[in-house]
Amino acid sequence: MLNLPNFLASIRILIAPLMFWIILNPQVFTQNGYDITWNYYFASLLFVLASATDFFDGYIAREWNQMTMLGAILDPLADKMLTLAAFLGLMLIGEASPWAIYIIIVRELFITGIRTVALSEGISVKASWAGKIKTVAQMIAIGFLLMHWPFGNALLWFAVFLTLYSGMEYLWGFKNALMKDGK
Repeated sequence: MLNLPNFLASIRILIAPLMFWIILNPQVFTQNGYDITWNYYFASLLFVLASATDFFDGYIAREWNQMTMLGAILDPLADKMLTLAAFLGLMLIGEASPWAIYIIIVRELFITGIRTVALSEGISVKASWAGKIKTVAQMIAIGFLLMHWPFGNALLWFAVFLTLYSGMEYLWGFKNALMKDGK
């Protein structure tokens, strides 16, 4: 069912490849007489707008009781598409550590696999506060890196730490849910 929260998640899915393309093609701005900083501004603006849809789709889904199975799949997929588009783009232009991005991608794939197994087993393992804080830390790091501001790489490594911690917390939650259900 395509309700407003799912529509907002779909917008995030559409913005991700556009933002990725803009990060990788700064010449679009510079060849038209604009300073390269316009590339940073535009990529950052798209990222902020897409990130805002993440907040609003979850808020609307909960407040208006519009949580759906499609939303349970679309929302995390859209989040990952957006953050990975930004991280991969930043890595490809030399603004983000390949090791940091590798760790983040591996964790995201692993947790996505766990989520898939949990859904197939009828187990609900909700995102923890650590996972939410991880997402915010990743988004802040991306913003700093996109704008080429100081401390962007330090924030990236802090986000990596939170990414690993929240992944372990998610894994423990899944293990406990399995034990509780006797599976």
